[in-house]
Amino acid sequence: MSSSLLTVGIAQVAPVFSDLSASLDRAHDAVAEAAQQGVSLLSLGETWLPGYPAWLDHCPDVARWDHAPTKEVFARLRNNSVTVPGPAVERLSVMARDHSMVLVVGVNERVDGARGHGTLYNSLLTFDAAGELVNHHRKLVPTYTERLVWGPGDATGLQSVDTNVGRVGGLICWEHWMPMARQAMHDSGEQIHVAAWPTVHEMHQVASRHYAFEGRCFVLASGAVLRAGDLPDELELPAELREAPDTLVLRGGSAVYGPRGNAIAGPVFDEETLLVAEIDPSEIDRESMTLDVSGHYSRPDVFSFDVKRQRP
Repeated sequence: MSSSLLTVGIAQVAPVFSDLSASLDRAHDAVAEAAQQGVSLLSLGETWLPGYPAWLDHCPDVARWDHAPTKEVFARLRNNSVTVPGPAVERLSVMARDHSMVLVVGVNERVDGARGHGTLYNSLLTFDAAGELVNHHRKLVPTYTERLVWGPGDATGLQSVDTNVGRVGGLICWEHWMPMARQAMHDSGEQIHVAAWPTVHEMHQVASRHYAFEGRCFVLASGAVLRAGDLPDELELPAELREAPDTLVLRGGSAVYGPRGNAIAGPVFDEETLLVAEIDPSEIDRESMTLDVSGHYSRPDVFSFDVKRQRP
């Protein structure tokens, strides 16, 4: 990892919900703005492409069997999801390469061909500054209502990877409460961690700060914003949301934390913004003196740990 100060950023902006092409245009604008501010690593939150399915928690009846409006919404989400590899991945690769920027983006992933017909995955894609897709992580367990739209992932991408700004990794939402997933990431030598959330409310802030302290790493807690008016037209909204379309159902909350669990920037709620922070990599060396869960705090003579990395 570089010994000089690094500038990192979180693009807390709204995608164009369930419109992949238009959302990629917004990603392009966010990357360009970040580059102008000297950002070396930029993250966009959980399933930012083409939007987190917040309708699962805010619209009634979506879990009813054979509910035609829900099936229409899922079909549009599926048709606007990202294939890996595919055209959207290529566009993201070009963005990262053109701006010499490490780019971490949450996506709804669709698998085409013999190995996939309907299942989507909640995935996190990491591109290095040369534009190479260097990591592809699928969320291990979709959380609660999310299981209606996403399948369970695997451990192939449960790792950090070398980049020009250091070893970069990430977990998605409630994976931060999976102790063994956290340990796998710590064991991979992670230095900058992207914590991808739909919105970073209080408990998500707690988990992000704890992760930074436990892993002696920097954490970019990445949230998004979504207005009630952006929820799918096919679904009925509760009256309080239907009558106030500008109400934020995802409120952002993005923040950057250091290896002492210290707040470096944010959290910022209730607005679209590019959150930029300067981090000092040498903090990791200083704080590793007291705690290293993969080193002098790991006790391999007491505990054994293994990760099965096969992808079906």
